[in-house]
Amino acid sequence: MTTPFNNEGIMLKTFLLTAALFSAATTASHAGATGFREIAVPGTDRPLSAVLWYPTNDDGKRESVGENVVFLGTSAVRNAALDGKRHPLVVLSHGYRGNWRNLGWLAGELAAHGYVVAAVDHPGTTTFDHSSPQAARLSERPHDLSRLIDALVADREVGAGIDTGRIAAIGHSLGGWTVMALAGARVDTERFAADCKVNTSPRACELSGELGLDPTSAERDRIEGDLHDPRIRAVVSLDLGLARSFTPESLAALHSPVLVIAAGIDIGDMPADLESGTLARGLPKASSDYVLIPDAMHFSFLQICKPGAAALIEADTPGDGIVCEDHGKRTRAEIHSEVTERVVSFLGKALP
Repeated sequence: MTTPFNNEGIMLKTFLLTAALFSAATTASHAGATGFREIAVPGTDRPLSAVLWYPTNDDGKRESVGENVVFLGTSAVRNAALDGKRHPLVVLSHGYRGNWRNLGWLAGELAAHGYVVAAVDHPGTTTFDHSSPQAARLSERPHDLSRLIDALVADREVGAGIDTGRIAAIGHSLGGWTVMALAGARVDTERFAADCKVNTSPRACELSGELGLDPTSAERDRIEGDLHDPRIRAVVSLDLGLARSFTPESLAALHSPVLVIAAGIDIGDMPADLESGTLARGLPKASSDYVLIPDAMHFSFLQICKPGAAALIEADTPGDGIVCEDHGKRTRAEIHSEVTERVVSFLGKALP
């Protein structure tokens, strides 16, 4: 079994290679449609695969974006025109070995609420790219989102639809770490190494070498540098990892609004108190909120699984069916509904 720092990076070798990434299934027409398109992010050293969701008046054919034999997708009109209005922008960051599809459900909801939403696949730590050299360049993850913002603002059509004074970032798991670094949290590799000797969180501490967080890493200067993007006005962390790599001083100095959401059901490697709890305790109380969802697991923030999906995953990769489990009384859809409500409420206040 892949130890879950998070398991959203499951390759699902048999299924992902045979399933179409975008199904052609249409859904019933409704007002306030969501557009979807793939976008280009300039740069050759670290090519980025990126996508965009946005409000549209286009009443064209809907697709179930990001659907495969395991996960449900999100209804959208591919390559639709933007609606001609200016909207706040939200950039998304997936977890370790995840991909942009993981938070597609939230992207669709935010687009329906009037946000332009963009996401990238982070090289080296995405489902389709396990390159060790790229994975060790953890400091590039926040830069990926900055490059994404640059590309969107520079695009003649898309840029006209973005209110550059209202930009937020949302990340899950390692993506939560990414957006916090983007907001100004700073890393101290020696402090993190010392903390791992006392408060061992198996998966987070195991990954320090792979991700360039070791004090002896050639990437130390970069990871301990300033990764802040001042355009980010608000941040949402969804059950993040590696929170203890951040310095208390840098967290205390953050004044952008932050919403920290944690999963209450511990699956063994990501205890909320050591990860999201550490982050929440370090942030200024006046500008941050901490929410613990008691019946959510780390993987409750991924897409909704289709019936029988866990068995399909288990048959391909024994032990990884856990990504479709929630273990609480509510369904994943109900948990998503709560998260959406909290995020939309938070962003409405943080990006007035």
